[in-house]
Amino acid sequence: MQITSKVFVVTGAGNGIGREVALQLVEKGARVAAIDLSEAGLAETVKLAGAKGDAISTHVVNITDRDAVLALPAAVTAAHGQVDGLLNIAGIIQKFVPIADLGFDQIERVIDVNLYGTLNTIKAFLPELTQRPEAAIVNVASMGAYAPVPGQSLYGATKAAVAQLSRGLHSELMATNVQVTGVFPGAIGTNIAVNSAIMTPEEMAAMSAGAGGKERKTTPAPEAGQQIVAAVEKGSYEIFIGSDARFMSRMARLSPKRAAALIYSQMKDLLGH
Repeated sequence: MQITSKVFVVTGAGNGIGREVALQLVEKGARVAAIDLSEAGLAETVKLAGAKGDAISTHVVNITDRDAVLALPAAVTAAHGQVDGLLNIAGIIQKFVPIADLGFDQIERVIDVNLYGTLNTIKAFLPELTQRPEAAIVNVASMGAYAPVPGQSLYGATKAAVAQLSRGLHSELMATNVQVTGVFPGAIGTNIAVNSAIMTPEEMAAMSAGAGGKERKTTPAPEAGQQIVAAVEKGSYEIFIGSDARFMSRMARLSPKRAAALIYSQMKDLLGH
């Protein structure tokens, strides 16, 4: 799919991977409807776009608010005249605790954002996208969708649901001009724990350091954004971002139990084990 002159809706565009995707899309000549809960975050994204900031419209919307999301297509069309792509990047992680210790309020919040938020935007924009000569939907899942991480079982479950939703949607839209791409990032250098309101910046810095103070390896957010934009251009079915995501994808298929044990050995310190 050609990027230039297209209009893309990007959720989570106020920070992290979503911001990087929005910036790289406008750099390639697209226009972007940037969606996020944070008005300040969206303003910073526009500022970082520099002279191309005029190509970005900002929409402060909670993607779990179905009525607000269903009103977005009209708002985006009013701002840009069309919608050619939807990139579902917004997402949150859970508190780093076992399922037994995870409150139902947290459970519902993670499901609402990661799964229902994605469904809300798909349902809202799909009628518009199917009318375009070519269109794209990108849904960001996670390495946690196939490689279980201790203390992130619910998060992984929601991302596994997003992954299967993307595959099913791809099959349903095979006879249309809408391409669907599933994205599986590994560890990315973002502030997701802070933005998920489960950690302070200091706590996240300590978590990133890992056991013994050794910093955990992550893929930089700009690199992740570049790979997602490239996947839109290529019409990729699925992409795996980071050597960790690619390695664990292969291992999880060959020996799921060994893959789970390896992840546990590397991440068990997050639970104090």
